[in-house]
Amino acid sequence: MQGSARDINRRGFVQGAAAFGAGMALGMPSRSAFALTSPGEPAVLRGNRFDLRLDRTSINKTGTPSWANAINGGVPGPVLRWREGDVVTLKVTNNLPEMTGVHWHGIILPNDMDGVPGLEFPGIQPGETYTYRFPVMQSGTYWYHSHMGYQEQKGAYGALIIEPDGKPLIEADRDYVVLLSDWMDGDPVVVQNNLKQQSDYYNYHRRTLGTFLSDVAQSGLGPTVSERLQWAKMRMEPTGLEEPSGALYTYLINGQPPGANWTALFRPGERVRLRFINASATTYFDVRIPGLTLDVVHVHGNDVVPVRVDELRIGVAETYDVIVQPREDRAYTIFAQSLGRSGFARGTLATRDGMEAPVPAMDARAMRTMADMGMGAMAAGQVGAAKADGTRIGGIKPMQMGSGKMGGDMAAKMPAMAQPHKNMPPGGMSPGIEEMMVPGTLTDKLDRPGDGLNQLSRRVLTYADLRSVRPGVDKRPPTREIVLRLAGNMQRFIWGFDGKKYTEVGPMDVTLGERFRLRMINQTMMTHPIHLHGMWMELENGQGDHRPYLHTISVQPDEDLSLLVTPVATGQWPLHCHILYHFEAGMFRTLRVLPKVA
Repeated sequence: MQGSARDINRRGFVQGAAAFGAGMALGMPSRSAFALTSPGEPAVLRGNRFDLRLDRTSINKTGTPSWANAINGGVPGPVLRWREGDVVTLKVTNNLPEMTGVHWHGIILPNDMDGVPGLEFPGIQPGETYTYRFPVMQSGTYWYHSHMGYQEQKGAYGALIIEPDGKPLIEADRDYVVLLSDWMDGDPVVVQNNLKQQSDYYNYHRRTLGTFLSDVAQSGLGPTVSERLQWAKMRMEPTGLEEPSGALYTYLINGQPPGANWTALFRPGERVRLRFINASATTYFDVRIPGLTLDVVHVHGNDVVPVRVDELRIGVAETYDVIVQPREDRAYTIFAQSLGRSGFARGTLATRDGMEAPVPAMDARAMRTMADMGMGAMAAGQVGAAKADGTRIGGIKPMQMGSGKMGGDMAAKMPAMAQPHKNMPPGGMSPGIEEMMVPGTLTDKLDRPGDGLNQLSRRVLTYADLRSVRPGVDKRPPTREIVLRLAGNMQRFIWGFDGKKYTEVGPMDVTLGERFRLRMINQTMMTHPIHLHGMWMELENGQGDHRPYLHTISVQPDEDLSLLVTPVATGQWPLHCHILYHFEAGMFRTLRVLPKVA
């Protein structure tokens, strides 16, 4: 199966090159040295008045003609550049065959300007124009996208950059947007149906009879069978890190596939600011530039104390700004591999057009273990697990866990482990959503970068590293705690909070200006990027009053973390997983902010 994955990656690379070559044959303009745009990349619109148009159009990203939801004719849409302190007016015309709405991701604004059809405003019907108008009260790197159905997956998204009112804290000689996304030629509705029928439909790394025999030869029949039974009880595949995968997707930078070699130019010694935005529908990317260190200076639109790393993981809907300072007259590869190692996006930093650097091999594919679900320190002995060098680890070894011992035959112990957690809501799970399992030991994992990165020798960014440059505005302690448990049934591909789908629950009520703690407990085997509209979440990561301000938080399997929130505007605000297929399968709630009572 690994060979199949390599074929897919190569095919995506070659098709991308073919598609780009076809575009050049149609007369894409060349550019002079040190221009700040690349052929075919999104247009840039500046000012405080914008006209945006959504159209259904034909497109070719992979060498195969397809259709897209374009904004002003492009996928992605234009880069919008605002200025802090301005009042922006955006007229959005819908020429799509169905209703739409544009959400300004991470922007603090009035509820009816947030762009969620049917909840915050009526939506924009086909042929209609809706005018968004609101003050810009922040600066930084953000993005915008459709918040209707699967329109975002088929191209309705773009970058949003807000210049600060005054001198920026971080100055650079060059400034580039690096917009990552996952493109598919087909219909997302078909993808969702495939996942409902078979959740691992796009997993080309499923374990086979061959891997079973290999594990038996290495670890013994008993431990191997026992380990397979554990995963069967949890209704999960240990290789199921992402869905869909590179079997379906071509991964893009600024709308360009790997073979197109999107290029950003620099002079040796210059400080280059790269604004990474993950606008994908479902893909986590691990980003590095071999030969350069990354100084992370800006996260989710907010300045952080610089952190020097070799690599960072960017979750769906997140933004990270980094400074790099290449000193040699050469090319460097911007390499963004998917979490499941099923494909990659690729671009180049170079001193001249046409230069390329080697594209590194993808890292070893991660495989989750019982330890990832709080089942003790079992990772070192997990059957079939991979070490950092890609080699396989042997069988389960007896070890202490709590007051009892856990040996090779764990199947008999699993039913007891899978009992409802003591803090589960009364009545347990909804009949439609069964927990895959309840972790034995919860932790915040803020100092761990995540699956596939934890064992690397490279320095990888973690949430624990993030410290806001400025102290938080609201220094009050929280007056209450709201607990949300992330739950799902992977086999049936149903997702939700607290064992309920959105259709089964009402809103969570809070009061304008109230200070509360939002605690999230992930009881699934997937990492979920949870986005809260209309207000900041301050991550409690040990940085005191310098907690980082986030609009999206990636919650790892078996993780228990908390954030402080102060609502600043009334209305019903969505809170949801930003993996589009999880969102559409039910992982969505609303936080209703009520006026203060006199």
